[in-house]
Amino acid sequence: MNLAGIDLLAKAPPAEGDVFLGGRWLAAADGRTYPVHDPATGDLIRHVSSAGPDDARAAIDAAHSAAAGWRSTPPRRRSEILHDTFALMREHTDTLARLIVLENGKAYRDAAAEVGYAAEFFRWFAEEAVRVGSAFGDAPAGGYRHVVRKHPVGVTAFVTPWNFPAAMATRKIAPALAAGCPVLLKPAPETPLTALAVAALLAEAGLPDGLLNVLPTDRAPEVVSAWLGDERVRKFSFTGSTATGKVLLEQAAENVVNVTMELGGNAPFVVCADADVDAAVRGAMDAKMRGGGEVCIAANRFYVHADVAAEFTEKFGAAMAAVRVGPGLEDGVTLGPMINEGAVDKIRSLVDDAVARGARIAARGGTPDGPGHFHPATVLVDVPDDARILHEEVFGPVAPLTTFTDENEMLARANATVHGLASYVYSRDVGRALRIAERLEAGMVGVNRGLLSDPAAPFGGVKQSGLGREGGREGIEAFLETQYIALDWTD
Repeated sequence: MNLAGIDLLAKAPPAEGDVFLGGRWLAAADGRTYPVHDPATGDLIRHVSSAGPDDARAAIDAAHSAAAGWRSTPPRRRSEILHDTFALMREHTDTLARLIVLENGKAYRDAAAEVGYAAEFFRWFAEEAVRVGSAFGDAPAGGYRHVVRKHPVGVTAFVTPWNFPAAMATRKIAPALAAGCPVLLKPAPETPLTALAVAALLAEAGLPDGLLNVLPTDRAPEVVSAWLGDERVRKFSFTGSTATGKVLLEQAAENVVNVTMELGGNAPFVVCADADVDAAVRGAMDAKMRGGGEVCIAANRFYVHADVAAEFTEKFGAAMAAVRVGPGLEDGVTLGPMINEGAVDKIRSLVDDAVARGARIAARGGTPDGPGHFHPATVLVDVPDDARILHEEVFGPVAPLTTFTDENEMLARANATVHGLASYVYSRDVGRALRIAERLEAGMVGVNRGLLSDPAAPFGGVKQSGLGREGGREGIEAFLETQYIALDWTD
């Protein structure tokens, strides 16, 4: 399949359609399609099949039919398929990265890094697949034994966002398959093509038919409702906004479906008086600007100690102003377009609100002439506590800075949010940094580090930022049920 001049893998979907169901590439049952656009130009990339409720139910049938065979497949074989998929993703890094740039817009550097990160989930869970353990022991009262087994939870359904079209898919697919579960995936309507490429690679690696079913669609409520309304679907995982997550939790409750939710964030970035300012600026650029700021764990609010505020603002502002903005495949570009015009409008409204309340623009980069959904890298200072930008997820390249002198007061402000996904702390005093980290109400904290995500570590939040964890050893546990057997054992 050729996609806007990019050879999207020899095994990519043929002309029949873009719904990957039961190991076949199909058109939507009712023939519907929808457009996918390039956010750097607004140009149409192509029309993609739009799955509906009939396709959703057919996907459950395919997954359920394949479940027993995959459950009984030796863990070593599951591991081999996942490891082969890891190798294929690494082999096709450039193609996949260009595809991400095309439909998501992020700079090529970030897209290539995403492919590497996404592939690592297959390697990590290939290793975890063979480590699912059982337990056998004596009952304390004697006379019988305890046998504790771990079994696949069953058919799993996933909904993933547009900001990491490869990594958000593999972070869910890899542990589910490793645990022995078949998968239903609905990628974001803005970025379906990367998920379809991942499906093609898994098929090439030898994944049996029906174990991964990918349904691109622009009518998500119909597809997801069909999945959550079917008792055969036993696990549901969603990454997206808190508001949507709450609605889906209500639907999942009807059949008491096991859920994992990775929802919104509002991450504070704390720079202490004794911080290495240059290191803090580098970390701030990583935490704020990776993926153009369209990242759930992006630094959203900056709390900088008054003693270093001037130095940090000057150096961070210079770094932000120097960011080169443009289409992601252009040389030297590190900030691509936002996903759509609505995203740009929201960012602008947050900046305008902050300025109207007294904030100042300390630094601002440029944007290219012509089409595309671009927003400049921007630093705001003197941001008042009532500004919306300190209470809403920015999801863009804007950094609001505030100062502090009292640690307790700063922590109260940092924790004054319903979200608790990620936080960042910079201090030369490791004891101080850990003390602050432990008091921050967040599922993940970066100490003197602006990059948090690691497939070998548990990813997730507290409060209204989600339920459960993805990645790490916890990641595969989310797809396993525990069974206890009482075994009579008479000496």
